Amino acid sequence: MLWMVATDESPQRKRGNQVSEKDLQFSHVDSKGRLRMVDVSEKGVSAREARAEAWVKLSAGTLEQIEGHTIAKGNVYEAARLAGIMAAKKTWELIPLCHPLLLTGIEIDFVPDLANQHIHICSRVKTNDRTGVEMEALVAVTHAALTIYDMCKAVDRDIKILEVRLTFKSGGRSGTYQRDG
Repeated sequence: MLWMVATDESPQRKRGNQVSEKDLQFSHVDSKGRLRMVDVSEKGVSAREARAEAWVKLSAGTLEQIEGHTIAKGNVYEAARLAGIMAAKKTWELIPLCHPLLLTGIEIDFVPDLANQHIHICSRVKTNDRTGVEMEALVAVTHAALTIYDMCKAVDRDIKILEVRLTFKSGGRSGTYQRDG
């Protein structure tokens, strides 16, 4: 038996999350159980967009240094922005079964919150392709957050990367998704 997390309304939930192999139809597994990259050649090209977010929690002093541009390694936001953009472009090299995509736009923004001692990171990734850019948006915010950690670790060892999540996607067969709250 395989175990999986199932939604409340799914038949798997009603059976106590136990799912037989016959019940599972994974798109990235062939009939012999071998991993594969999904063939998207028959899918139509469409405009696709995904947005993701993450938070980095730091000490008040570290956040003040970032805002005052006094971190010894340089401009934290610009280093993190560039890291996120570069990582999004290489998602297919980092996540084994992702397709290489021609990205048409990548934006990464930072919103510091001095009162709560965190930085909110938001990404927006676009393409005109046969598959979505959710992973690229998630990789972008994750690598931006890791770069903030790297740039600031000498002055703050308690940095935490929190709640990396998809907030929006559009395009493709599954349509539009918008996270509530």
